[in-house]
Amino acid sequence: MRSIRAVAQWLLRKKGCVLMPPKAKFTEEEIIEAAVSITRKKGIAAVTAREVGTVLGVSSRPLFTYFDTVDELKRRVYFYAKELYQQYIEKGLSMEIPALGVGQQCLNFARNEPELYRYLFLAPPEGLKGKVTEVLRSAQEMVRESVMKIYHMDADTADSFFRDLWLVAYSYTTLIVTRECPYTDEEISKSFTKFSLSLCKAYKEIPGFSAGSFDKDGLFTELVNK
Repeated sequence: MRSIRAVAQWLLRKKGCVLMPPKAKFTEEEIIEAAVSITRKKGIAAVTAREVGTVLGVSSRPLFTYFDTVDELKRRVYFYAKELYQQYIEKGLSMEIPALGVGQQCLNFARNEPELYRYLFLAPPEGLKGKVTEVLRSAQEMVRESVMKIYHMDADTADSFFRDLWLVAYSYTTLIVTRECPYTDEEISKSFTKFSLSLCKAYKEIPGFSAGSFDKDGLFTELVNK
């Protein structure tokens, strides 16, 4: 569906006229920042041309100097959230135990940026649904080398180990964003440590654990009977 501006341009071209773009009072980056600010306070659904104009102190017209639709602007907010999330991940990598540091930074992102987290992981824009696994793969690539070095794992095992810890972090962060998390920071930290130790031990001591080809029934029977 054409935007109002696109239709106006088409009509004027038929008449031999050229519709000159309005002189931009704000930059593209400033408009994106306004949309991010709105998202942080009210959620992505509150991002409208009128609301962006209100934040900038002008009409909604400057927005359409750079974006054909509001949905296009919302997608830029999504990629802003993704880049910010990756900055949190990078900070986690600089910590003493990178894999746990990344988990901690995932929690911090959820606490500090709940609406951006919600838009990135729980309600992404149309056409970008299913991208959570892409974010996971990106984080895996960033963490892989340090996990291999610290835990003495090959690349595939390191990826599986981090994926499992990331899923634990994802569960906690979702609880935090939906305001349903009953656990303290200390309890979450202890839980991470337990999962980390248990997974590391399993990956290293159970043949075929990483590939999922281990004797599940036999191991469970042995553990239950102890």
